[in-house]
Amino acid sequence: MLEVVNITKQYKKTKAVNGVNLFLEKGETVGLLGPNGAGKSTTISMISSLIPPTSGDIRVFNESILKKPQTLRDILGIVPQEIAVYMELSAKENLMFFGRLHGLRGEKLGKKVQEVLEIIGLSDRQNDQAKTFSGGMKRRLNIGVALMNDPQIIIMDEPTVGIDPQSRNHILETVRRLNEEKQMTVLYTSHYMEEVEYLCDRIYIMDKGDIIASGTKDEIKNILSAENTIQMKVTIHDESFITLLKNHPSISNVMVQDKVVTVLVPKQVHILPELFKSADQCKVMITSVEVKTPTLEDVFLHLTGRQLRD
Repeated sequence: MLEVVNITKQYKKTKAVNGVNLFLEKGETVGLLGPNGAGKSTTISMISSLIPPTSGDIRVFNESILKKPQTLRDILGIVPQEIAVYMELSAKENLMFFGRLHGLRGEKLGKKVQEVLEIIGLSDRQNDQAKTFSGGMKRRLNIGVALMNDPQIIIMDEPTVGIDPQSRNHILETVRRLNEEKQMTVLYTSHYMEEVEYLCDRIYIMDKGDIIASGTKDEIKNILSAENTIQMKVTIHDESFITLLKNHPSISNVMVQDKVVTVLVPKQVHILPELFKSADQCKVMITSVEVKTPTLEDVFLHLTGRQLRD
């Protein structure tokens, strides 16, 4: 349905995007992951025709949109990372305004506004000003704006940033409903790996302007099929302990979060005695150890050297 062919974006001496290729099939949800500065936002801006690529092509139904962007814009919805609604207007007034921009009028506009309010769960608050809404409700209204033109493709750039768990769940269920009931094609970026695992059929991982991995969730997890994840809960952090782990020849990655230290180790290496010895040497107490198969988060760390939220 949409194909990105070897696009690049050069800003003076900086190459923000370096020969990216990706595609979206009709009716699938695709995740685009990457740490901050990976080039995701630039890629999304080019795909949505906001900025032109330096080179390469973007095709919709096998037709280039570089000279005819309206072909894409007519079927595209964008949910930006920043909330882009008018705070002084009510939810209904916001949707009416953006609906008119898409050429809707009269009864057709009114019906569409009510349909979208129902989808985003704001029917009972439709006459309240957006500035009175919680963060989650503003995010839902942000999604509603993107639905006013009945898009066939919707790009959602971190739509759950900074909201409460209940609103987050509502948004995830809304995305799934749009995909399943309306066969809407979704390109989804997030800093929450569990969202991508829940929603996405396929995943692209991007870093430093390049796509460095792509495939289904299982295909990407299989990148580390020969390794185990060892997760240790410790009483304190000690840099000398972390340094020992990072310098160990059998440990490919070390991740530290709160009082949990996670390492990736080949399955055939029996490293637990060494880990306890190193901890004892550095006066670090390990309170529990769990050995498990690698997760998407582990693969991401292995490929980029960073956590998704970094």
